[in-house]
Amino acid sequence: MPRFSIIVPVFKVQGFLAECLDSVLGQSYADFEVIAVDDCSPDGCGAILDAYAERDERVRVLHLPENVGLGRARNAGMPYATGDFLFFLDSDDTLTPGALRAIADRLDEADDPEVLVFDYARTYWWGGTRRNVLAEVLVRAGTFTAAEYPEILELLMVVWNKVYRRDYVTAHGFRFPPGYYEDTPWTFPTLLSARRIATLDRICVNYRQRRQGNILSTTSRKHFDVHDQYERVFAYVDAHPELADWRPYLQRKMGEHCLDILAKPDRLPARDKEEFFRRTADLFRKHRTREPVPAELRVLEGGYVRYRTRQRAATVGGALGKRARQARTAAGGRLKRGWSWAHEHRSLDPNLAVYSAFSHRGVLGDPAAVHRAARDLAPHIRGVWVVREDQAAELPSDIEYVTPDSLAFREITARATYFVNNVNWPWHVAKRPGSVHIHTHQGTPLKYMGADLLGKPGARQGFDVPQMLRRADRWDHSLVANRHSELVWNRAYPCHFASARTGSPRNDVLVNAKPGDGAVFRARHGIPEDHTVVLYAPTRRDYVRGGHVDRFDVARFAADLGEGHTLVVRLHPSLADGPARGMGLAELHRRGIVVDATDEPRVEEVMLASDALVTDYSALMFDYANLDRPIVVHADDWGAFAASRGAYLDITASAPGHVSRSYRELAWLFTSGSWRDQEAARLRAGFRAVFCEFDDGRAAQRVVRTLMLGESDGVEPASVPAPGGRDVLTGTR
Repeated sequence: MPRFSIIVPVFKVQGFLAECLDSVLGQSYADFEVIAVDDCSPDGCGAILDAYAERDERVRVLHLPENVGLGRARNAGMPYATGDFLFFLDSDDTLTPGALRAIADRLDEADDPEVLVFDYARTYWWGGTRRNVLAEVLVRAGTFTAAEYPEILELLMVVWNKVYRRDYVTAHGFRFPPGYYEDTPWTFPTLLSARRIATLDRICVNYRQRRQGNILSTTSRKHFDVHDQYERVFAYVDAHPELADWRPYLQRKMGEHCLDILAKPDRLPARDKEEFFRRTADLFRKHRTREPVPAELRVLEGGYVRYRTRQRAATVGGALGKRARQARTAAGGRLKRGWSWAHEHRSLDPNLAVYSAFSHRGVLGDPAAVHRAARDLAPHIRGVWVVREDQAAELPSDIEYVTPDSLAFREITARATYFVNNVNWPWHVAKRPGSVHIHTHQGTPLKYMGADLLGKPGARQGFDVPQMLRRADRWDHSLVANRHSELVWNRAYPCHFASARTGSPRNDVLVNAKPGDGAVFRARHGIPEDHTVVLYAPTRRDYVRGGHVDRFDVARFAADLGEGHTLVVRLHPSLADGPARGMGLAELHRRGIVVDATDEPRVEEVMLASDALVTDYSALMFDYANLDRPIVVHADDWGAFAASRGAYLDITASAPGHVSRSYRELAWLFTSGSWRDQEAARLRAGFRAVFCEFDDGRAAQRVVRTLMLGESDGVEPASVPAPGGRDVLTGTR
């Protein structure tokens, strides 16, 4: 008996069917059967299914003599299912890699609940991907009922984001009805009756958003089926008195669902909208309870004319509101510009410095290291941070801050003498004579940056290079940790700044690292003191929309590292809020298989806690080399990466350690111990000599002394003039 019976109804999807089946048959978890139901498809789907069945004995094909529709095609496949769990997969969607293994593991962990709900991502025909916006609902431990956790009912009411225990479905006689919205009278009963529901916070299905062909996006009277489907839901509740308390909730959901259909301009023919409203209102009244009617549904207690009047009023009100908001925004802009102008005509405050990092995400990176040093060496200089409002609550109590584009921000930036940032300031921050703009960058560059992106149109999509260079014209000093960076920044940013050979301030803690510096991170994540911690830090790809590519299975790598090892994963910051973590990382972290350190605000702490780094082409390797700990470069797609983004050097030829070009090579490096052999040490020493040249543990104080206080820290040379620039110490050209 297989673990899963995957039922795939098939109709007019010949262009997508092979991709769907390949995503199933290529899963690492193989204990399943596929029951493909050819719903009398008029295209080549039947032949495609037969070809797959010939090649793989796990595929069984049913050819229906007539078209019966999606729901009844699923019903036709259920009697042939022998698996423990039923999985209904639409034939134009796909499983994500490793999905079945993750589902099977979660089922084992939850002791086979009746229903397991997992996550999905919408994939668009133009290449975009968007994760389910209610993914946080799936972060729930243990099992529960719908009454204990009603939030589970707020997820998309579809059948394919769940698996169902087959004996539970059989015992309750659950079936799909004919017509549109057939998922509704299946999903509500299965969830409301289940005694044990579990969740899996992992994207297991890619939900294809077709440019055309989605039946629920077509204009048709078939949308009237939604009323019959909700009648079936209410009939089920009537037949199960223990569910009677759900009637007010279901009445509200029905009203919301139907009004949502009515409000969409392309769902119903205009001549049918009044009838649809009337039938919705009748159904709403029929199932009225003693609960008060929510304000947004009271329109169903009036007639269609009243509804249309409110709709038109909302449209007009929206337009007027938009104009009012635009007027308020314009007025606010004039006020802020006037405020800035007033303060720009006051003298600069010689003891005021303003800091920002990573687009105002907090007290982080090089600017934070400079700020700490300035507090010690120049306590008379007041330091003010620019921090996003949603990050302000995380700040230490002794940090003074302003929020972006507030009046306080305008005043501070108009009068500050020192500006320290690792990204560019907004365009309205004027460069006043006498002000000192210190640009710290975000590490040593491997991939193309700045003006060099002009020849890489794919990598600079949505990136305005000329505007970026105009903002960089405000820089006075560009910090560098090595001569390589110095040359790259002079080429990538053809502006009048001076290169400061200070080293990278944020790397001071790495250069000065002491045994036990990473103990706090290890303790916070429950990592045993005697474990060897391997940090995996992949970067984003410009040749893939969204930037994320799984180069290998991190769960497998964690297992292959063996006992006494912990794998810590830190995604590129630009991928932190996308679907990348939902492809398994969050679930692996919850289960203790890996540690997800993506949200750790200070990457230096993560590096200090690790014993080795595995990366592909992340600039993190240049910082990590300061620790003089082993680094492995996993370069299985170096050609594609370098061609799409551009690279200043061939990291596979100038690597800080061994290079793997396949997962097998990567795993072997660790199982054999080669990751820390003499050759690895030799390569690392050569790399450090070139790319950690100016990192001596005194970078932050050097910035303060030389660039803010005008002193010399006694280390020569501390600075070198850029072409066309001026020396940062003497000010001469």
